[in-house]
Amino acid sequence: MCCLKFRKLISTSNMKALSRIAAILLLVIVFSVQPGTASEPLNVYVVNYPLKYFAERIGGEHVRVEFPVPADVDPAYWNPDLANIAAYQKADLILLNGAGYAGWVAKVSLPRSKMADTSKKFKDRYISTQGALTHSHGGAGQHAHEDLAFTTWLDLTLAARQAEAVALALGRKRPELRDTFQRGYNALAGELMDLDQRIQAIVSRKPSMPLIVSHPVYDYFARRYELNIENLHWEPDQIPDGEQWRALEAILARHPARWLIWEGRPVQASVDGLKSHGVDSIVYDPCGNVPDQGDFMTVMKQNVENLRKVYQEQ
Repeated sequence: MCCLKFRKLISTSNMKALSRIAAILLLVIVFSVQPGTASEPLNVYVVNYPLKYFAERIGGEHVRVEFPVPADVDPAYWNPDLANIAAYQKADLILLNGAGYAGWVAKVSLPRSKMADTSKKFKDRYISTQGALTHSHGGAGQHAHEDLAFTTWLDLTLAARQAEAVALALGRKRPELRDTFQRGYNALAGELMDLDQRIQAIVSRKPSMPLIVSHPVYDYFARRYELNIENLHWEPDQIPDGEQWRALEAILARHPARWLIWEGRPVQASVDGLKSHGVDSIVYDPCGNVPDQGDFMTVMKQNVENLRKVYQEQ
């Protein structure tokens, strides 16, 4: 009788222990499959390629960055469909450029708690533009340039500040990874500042040299590096018409530039026509969309080398 009671006691004890273990295992399983846990990469949506590059450099394996703009469209003027808008709404974090970039953002409902305006901290550095000219960029359709210049990242000191805003936004979503994000930012900022210093050294050789740019997207670039520029509204993939050539001639009469800076590789007919006016061509790619080759940093390094040709001693 005593042995029977002892066996029952052991059996009851074992059952309680097994129940506790089962409950613990169940909790582990439940929490391991919960969406949005710290072990999963943050789902980050961005409005341009520079922000995609910054987020990936800073976040590494801890982020999954989505940039749904087609390759042949200028992201500044892209309009997402309903499916893409829904994807932005579901993201963990939405990185914005600010300065009026991606006008569609102001027309749809996005969760404010998920949005991070990466240029908000330097709103006082925004550049106002004058006049509006309606034209098209590839698959983006007709548009007019806005009241604010928005290619902020071409001033590499501002690019570094935008990258810092990216690191802070990621840190708010994953506080336990703030040190990791800070290290990623420090490495990126160092490279951006190195390029900034290289550009300053190049342009300091001929600070007043007159230049013409194909499009009014170089405002922040020109201000930072004190470039003497005049704007055209030419597209790299389109041959200028007679009116556009006459506009160039009028500019050259008062602004004797010998170089024209293009956003992308121009058609040969444009290059030849410029040469007949005594003007050579280089490309300084703003890199708003994903490049065909390389990444943001390799494109910027090539831009610097292209710029060196303009300022080298004759």
